[in-house]
Amino acid sequence: MKASHFGLSILLVCTLAGCSQPEAPAVGSSASAAAGVAAVGAVSLTDFAGRTLSLQHTPERIVALSNGDVNIIYALGGTVVGRPTSTGSAPLPAAEKVQTIGSTHEIDLEKIAFLQPDVVLGNAPLNEKDIPMVESIGAQMVLSSANSVEDIQRQITLFGQMLQREDKARQLNETLKKHIQQLSASAKTAAHPPRVLLVYGAPGTYMAALPNSLSGNILELAGGTNIAADLPGLQNYPQYAQLNTERIVEADPDYVFIMTHGSGEEVKAGFLKEMQENQAWSSVSAVKNNRVDVLPSDLFGTNPGTRVDEALDLMHGLLYPDQTHE
Repeated sequence: MKASHFGLSILLVCTLAGCSQPEAPAVGSSASAAAGVAAVGAVSLTDFAGRTLSLQHTPERIVALSNGDVNIIYALGGTVVGRPTSTGSAPLPAAEKVQTIGSTHEIDLEKIAFLQPDVVLGNAPLNEKDIPMVESIGAQMVLSSANSVEDIQRQITLFGQMLQREDKARQLNETLKKHIQQLSASAKTAAHPPRVLLVYGAPGTYMAALPNSLSGNILELAGGTNIAADLPGLQNYPQYAQLNTERIVEADPDYVFIMTHGSGEEVKAGFLKEMQENQAWSSVSAVKNNRVDVLPSDLFGTNPGTRVDEALDLMHGLLYPDQTHE
């Protein structure tokens, strides 16, 4: 984005918003009363990056860089004016017509500036570098992340504080907590928890998801055993590990689940081709029993937000098809 273009965009925003100086309050006016109202609506919170933020009022114009954040905001009764760009549909019907503004990997600052947000919800640590840019357009950036179900619960709490809807946040978290307890109790009845290999992939690139990833945590909460648990994490992606065919064959997974942001069937076809080219895979139980499946990208290719209960149910159902749960 060229600086001149951005300058024009900011000028346009100012023109639409009216950038004239506010009139000074008359003597004896209710300025002090207005200040009192503002103080009541002020919000102070600490985000996942450990930054303490002071918001002058409950944010009304929110831009979210991830679908999970959009989901949580709406679950709390809020709305967003900007949502992430994606190849699929919006994370929920109510946000279908909301302006798309890039993603955590590449934000579109011009579009975000035009929306005049109070806050921009980003990822820690991925969007820490974008804080100065976002603040330059008069917004604050609130950072969070979701590498576990507990992180999603922390997000719900954080956004509940931000929207001053703490009661609703507690209700959502309590419901999720009870759901996890039910699944845990059901999984404990199994004599031998299923062994699983979680593969995150794009055509030609495949990594094993570790327990410290969101999908790895969902797997364990649903009653599965992650065969990649002992593999070393990658330097740039510590929640994932390089696939080690020898160790995978030795661990003999009962299931292989594939996750992707793009075309699941395309990634699955590529992964099956690689397995066919390596005879060692033919001895793996998941391959022999045709238990190599693609997981839904809206639940496992990204943070599903409050829909994580659906992800847990789906995973539990795949691992324990003979069990039923509410």
